Amino acid sequence: MKLSALGVGILPVANVLAAENQIVNKPIVISTWDFGLGANVEAWKILSQQGRALDAVEAGARVPEGDPKETSVGLGGLPDRDGHVTLDACIMDENGNCGSVAFLEHIVHPISVARKVMEKTPHIMLAGEGALQFALANGFKKEKLLTKESEKAWKEWLKSAQYKPVANIENHDTIGIVALDANGNLSGGCTTSGMAYKMHGRIGDSPIIGAGLYVDNEIGAATATGVGEEVIRIVGCHLVVELMRQGNSPEDACRLAVERIIKKNPAKAKEVQVGFLALKKNGEYGAYCLQKGFTYAVHDTSGNKLFDSKSNY
Repeated sequence: MKLSALGVGILPVANVLAAENQIVNKPIVISTWDFGLGANVEAWKILSQQGRALDAVEAGARVPEGDPKETSVGLGGLPDRDGHVTLDACIMDENGNCGSVAFLEHIVHPISVARKVMEKTPHIMLAGEGALQFALANGFKKEKLLTKESEKAWKEWLKSAQYKPVANIENHDTIGIVALDANGNLSGGCTTSGMAYKMHGRIGDSPIIGAGLYVDNEIGAATATGVGEEVIRIVGCHLVVELMRQGNSPEDACRLAVERIIKKNPAKAKEVQVGFLALKKNGEYGAYCLQKGFTYAVHDTSGNKLFDSKSNY
């Protein structure tokens, strides 16, 4: 007998059980932007060997962090308006453990420092000089992050000093990466050098648990990219996961979060880019963004592929 016949409006128990036992697409890793392809390759080396999702997302995030040609993440990141490269990152595992660093200078791999914060301190976030001291005390090497190319671009910018980030020009784009491992556990990471030529001390959504990244092992995981201020205003990634909890698909959850941004400030939403990427516990994934141009990479047993996100504008 169907429970809906009693006016309850839900599926038969047999159907519910079937849904719970559906085939899960695992392992799988998804990452933001074109450089997500390279990040996924490294993450897949771990996932394909029955490794933990947490290890995979850290390894994947380290790829663009260490690439001097990437001007929005780690080494090679474009500086703030004072010429300082400052980095933000966070990481979260299947048990709700998380770590974060913000306004960190001189360290190539902030994602790994964030993991150390998670595993070796009673805190979640360390910032600025304190984060640097912690990194050095834990064996990280102090390095110059401002490359010749980024320094040249900064000096050229100083001639006009006009601060107007352009949507989809990767001067404010994050590597966000979430994964589901063979054991059915989720983890995620997020790392960035933030907006180019930002005010010294500016911190975006990327190191903020719930804004730039959120993982709930019962439901799914989400990460964000683009203008962090707009993501923070709606606590974007926590919102996406909660929308999936309510039964929305990953793509619909991302779309509804984007629509929340538009509702708060329609005029601003037409000028900036924000994209969300979500992965459900069953391996279903999806993305949605404000402006056309946001790409994301997906690596599962069928291979590593790049997709264009659906958009509002």
